[in-house]
Amino acid sequence: MSYQDTFKRVEIKYLLSASQKRELMKTIKKHMILDQYGRTTIQNIYYDTPDWQLIRTSLEKPIYKEKLRLRSYGTADPGKTVFIEIKKKYDGVVYKRRTSATEAEAMAYLNHGIKIAGHVDQISREIDYFKSFYKGLKPAMVISYEREAFYGMEDPDFRVTFDENILWREEDLTLRKDAYGNAILNPGQCLMEVKAAAAMPMWLTGEMNRLGIFQTSFSKYGRAYEMKLMNEYTKAERRA
Repeated sequence: MSYQDTFKRVEIKYLLSASQKRELMKTIKKHMILDQYGRTTIQNIYYDTPDWQLIRTSLEKPIYKEKLRLRSYGTADPGKTVFIEIKKKYDGVVYKRRTSATEAEAMAYLNHGIKIAGHVDQISREIDYFKSFYKGLKPAMVISYEREAFYGMEDPDFRVTFDENILWREEDLTLRKDAYGNAILNPGQCLMEVKAAAAMPMWLTGEMNRLGIFQTSFSKYGRAYEMKLMNEYTKAERRA
């Protein structure tokens, strides 16, 4: 399995307890293969406007929404390959476009507008337009998590991921530090995402029904932003 640059798929999310994951994994392993990266720490810098326009719009659940982030698999150093990603969702379908660069190149481009040499393709033009359309984009939040990703034995494009230890922070907006921050999930919980271009297989739907696993609406960035607002409200109440 290699990195892809473009995706078009439906992404369905579920919150699982430790026991639900343990039981579901017995079935997952009969039909799916753990990808070559195994359990991986993923770190993302989410970009937003000074008034948090992107995430505020997203939380209103419009038919169309989009976001920009910089992703690293593991902790980055200046020469490590990272991914600049635009993720769009229209009428329930997710479209993701991304391009790679070194961490130093990506940060210079996103934070200071310094062009990345050789980046003249369609994806790069889309990112340029995104940056020009949303004025004042800047690093807003780091969100990290530990992920296990599986792909189908019969259909490698069918994927299921499990994210645990999901953390967010507003300081140290860099990929060069080890993951740390405020926990989003309750102890023992994990976020499962089913990512498919076609219908979900019956073996998975049947097992989730048996275990009482039901679809939920969940955004890591959205949940982190809501927690940020709650923290600010609590601090203001204490000062009052």
